[in-house]
Amino acid sequence: MAALRPLSRIGRLASGICRNHRLICDTRRRGVASCVDPAHGLTDEQKEFQKVAFDFAANEMAPHMAEWDEKEMFPVETMRKAAQLGFGGIYVQPDVGGSGLSRLDTSVIFEALSTGCVSTTAYISIHNMCAWMIDTFGNTEQRERFCPDLCSMEKFASYCLTEPGSGSDAASLLTTAQLKGDHYILNGSKAFISGGGDTDVYVVMCRTGGKGPKGISCLVVEKGTPGLSFGKKEKKVGWNSQPTRAVILEDCAVPVTNRLGEEGQGFNIAMKGLNGGRINIASCSLGAAHACVQLARDHLLVRKQFGETLSNNQFLQFKLAEMATKLVASRLIVREAATALQENRSDASSLCAMAKLFATDECFNICNQALQMHGGYGYLKDYAVQQFVRDIRVHQILEGTNEVMRMIVSRNLLTES
Repeated sequence: MAALRPLSRIGRLASGICRNHRLICDTRRRGVASCVDPAHGLTDEQKEFQKVAFDFAANEMAPHMAEWDEKEMFPVETMRKAAQLGFGGIYVQPDVGGSGLSRLDTSVIFEALSTGCVSTTAYISIHNMCAWMIDTFGNTEQRERFCPDLCSMEKFASYCLTEPGSGSDAASLLTTAQLKGDHYILNGSKAFISGGGDTDVYVVMCRTGGKGPKGISCLVVEKGTPGLSFGKKEKKVGWNSQPTRAVILEDCAVPVTNRLGEEGQGFNIAMKGLNGGRINIASCSLGAAHACVQLARDHLLVRKQFGETLSNNQFLQFKLAEMATKLVASRLIVREAATALQENRSDASSLCAMAKLFATDECFNICNQALQMHGGYGYLKDYAVQQFVRDIRVHQILEGTNEVMRMIVSRNLLTES
């Protein structure tokens, strides 16, 4: 991609840049204010991962971000290109095709990729979570059968926990799996499944025992299994580059050999997956907020009102400073949580909840403020800022709502002696 020239005027098609969204990504060429530089504190190796991810976001994602959103396209080939860089199984072990990187490395990569397209990166993060669950809780045969194709993104994965009647109260799920011979017979449905219908592997939480979390097991259901079907494609506010459908199981026979772990371990497996998922989705919010701080800064520098640029307005200067401060604070807590999870620290679950709560709330506020700074232009789909707002709003809901994150943190505080 040719080097971008600075915006010289504000308009719907200013220099053609706002329409193709490229100005948001290439921090290496455009330069990043040092106080918000996402490379601060990283090792040289992590800076290389980050650079590769930023370049991929700028060249392969940002030019198509608006089109994928408008046409609701699932960019399979672009994601397979990302997999060639090692982004299909970032924290999966190398012996089954993964990159074997740390949780902090993963956060750095997802933040960078999200500057190019939040929706697509968020799906990649869910796919990575599923691949990690199979890698971590699967036996040798399961790891060797599923992980290589997932890491190359020859096949795609979906995470199936939420049901129409059990969202935040996941332990009350009703999908049943009755053991008959060497198969489980599954009946029930899952709601709001990212990739549903277009993906190949479904990591499904189902009830093999009694009520509560100890009655839940985890099964891998493969596309094409008789009895597996899908609902209509949902129409969403954002996240439009990934399809969302209900996953329906009607007398769906799944081999016992597709069970991850032992019976009754499914809820624990699901929650361990979600700890990482919360860091991942918070990291995607960081990328959106980073891009929006850049967009807001550039807009203030060139947009004139009352005879001078908006950058001379002290109120807007202070707002921009608050946005930058919230971005850096969010990044710090996410990276601390990623490190805690990698080290298997006792405070990891609480820190993951804190990071998800704080970063997704604050990063949404940053993006929303950036839209406000753009005035009427921010409400036009020619400008990337509105898509960032739409795409990260759901981050406050999924992977456990932010109300549930507050419950996790408060419970930890009140039960520790």
